[in-house]
Amino acid sequence: MSTTALNPALAEPLSKSVLDDIGQNIFRCYQCVKCTSGCPLADQFDITPNQVMRSLQLNDTSILESRAIWLCASCQTCASRCPQDIDVTGVMDTLRIEAGKRGIDPAVPDVQRFHWLFMKFIQRLGRIPELLFVLVFKLMRGKPFSDAGIGLRMLKKGKLKPWPHFARTPKKVTAVAEPEDKVAYFPGCSASSSAKEYDLTVRSTADVLDINLVEPPGWVCCGSSSAHATDSTQAHVFPLRTMSTIERMGMTTVTSPCSNCFARLKMAEHEGVQNQQAMEQVAAITDYQYKGKVKVQHFVDTILDHATPEQISAKVKRPLQGLRVACYYGCLITRPAQVTGVDNSEFPMQMDYLLRSLGAETVNWSYKTDCCGGSLSVTQTDLSLGMSEAILKDAKACGAEAVVTMCPMCHMNLDARQPDMATKFDMPIFHSTQLATLAFGLGVKQSYFGKNIVDPLPLLQSKGLV
Repeated sequence: MSTTALNPALAEPLSKSVLDDIGQNIFRCYQCVKCTSGCPLADQFDITPNQVMRSLQLNDTSILESRAIWLCASCQTCASRCPQDIDVTGVMDTLRIEAGKRGIDPAVPDVQRFHWLFMKFIQRLGRIPELLFVLVFKLMRGKPFSDAGIGLRMLKKGKLKPWPHFARTPKKVTAVAEPEDKVAYFPGCSASSSAKEYDLTVRSTADVLDINLVEPPGWVCCGSSSAHATDSTQAHVFPLRTMSTIERMGMTTVTSPCSNCFARLKMAEHEGVQNQQAMEQVAAITDYQYKGKVKVQHFVDTILDHATPEQISAKVKRPLQGLRVACYYGCLITRPAQVTGVDNSEFPMQMDYLLRSLGAETVNWSYKTDCCGGSLSVTQTDLSLGMSEAILKDAKACGAEAVVTMCPMCHMNLDARQPDMATKFDMPIFHSTQLATLAFGLGVKQSYFGKNIVDPLPLLQSKGLV
């Protein structure tokens, strides 16, 4: 007996599944093709994003067997550019989930396997132990030595922690004193491992700018790309668990330096409280009914909320004069604009303002919000490498001497994977807070440049900055 016969709900039109799961009416699509025009992977799909939408309108269930729904990088370009405000990225998630419900094998098994394993890890441990997770995934796919190069590079730099960290959302939480003067800090799973230098320089930058960061106890993984690709309810449950802790601490703002964490927290703020099933699960875990008071910021916005460019400049002791950088925002700091609320999601300037305040020169370039392929970097490495390589080449062509990021995954793709690219140059990749720490006079040691794979010191020395 077929899966559909056992569960009549699976015989419903796919359009209804999308409407029920994420509230999106796909019949509003009139085939303007903007989603396909902006998609960085459309040339790799077997069916383009606009064709996905048309197939849904025609209830063509063969779309569930396509590669496209599994190769989607969740970069939100399609959702941001849709004139009908259709969440095309969310539609892709729903189709992956629906394929599983109907017993349809994934067209790209490694992507499904990655998401499944990621969810198992965070359900049991609370956070992702990066090294252990990747090793288990490589063994599952039967390729234990693939990506050995980047693994060795990161191990030599002490960027991979060999043991897991267990985290559980606390049922009892102590309120902080004077919460109005504090900002909750969600560092993200990579902060203790592959992006340790980012976490440390975020904290030192905050100290210089008198931003009082408080890390909530027992914070758990935000779910990353895997949660929304496998379970729309769990995609809200994981971030809401920590946001519930923050609300009980008495704080109303949480910031994250990780664009992926920011995106998942922001999405939970935007629509998670409307998901009754998610709210009930969070209440059962925390013994508390979350009220939705916590507002989410990316750390770059937190900086500029607490200090004007002039005030930041006043803190600078070693201006970054002569350093030309390309500020790379990636996909999720600004997109989708309907959720982030930014004025210009295609050409943001927050990071540029920060770096200019530190004395650096920022270049104008067209790739500042293009996707680096972060969500595919482990499962479809060649695709991710091509996307990252295009970003570096454009930065170089526009006169940049280095790229500056504010996302651990973007930094890893551009920095740690750079030796595997076909570029014929070495481009230093900085966390913005590394340069801020240097400019604020805290020194080379506290800027942790030694953690970077592409050595930035020759460039800094040539500018007389170290």
